[in-house]
Amino acid sequence: MDAETARRALTEERERLREMGSWSREHEPAVAVQQEGALGQHPGDYGSEVEETMEREGLADESDRQVAEIDAALARIEDGTWGRCRVCGQQIDDERLEARAQADTCREHADQ
Repeated sequence: MDAETARRALTEERERLREMGSWSREHEPAVAVQQEGALGQHPGDYGSEVEETMEREGLADESDRQVAEIDAALARIEDGTWGRCRVCGQQIDDERLEARAQADTCREHADQ
């Protein structure tokens, strides 16, 4: 995968993730519901509200984390280090970059 193709793919994915995170934040329940729940509601309903709130917060946080990874990859494209492993400096194989253009390590160092 070349850097321009990666830039386009990363930019599109970044926009998709920002929209998803933004939607999650826009649809958060009111503060009173987050803190206390609605008085008189069935405990199962309150539990569902809590779970939904946690899922939305998790989705927004995960979107933010992935956007940060994409921003870092775009910076590497700009400075010419994209496609090289940050651990050993070797070229990251095309298959890995096509699957995950924001990858910053080769397969050998993927856990680091």
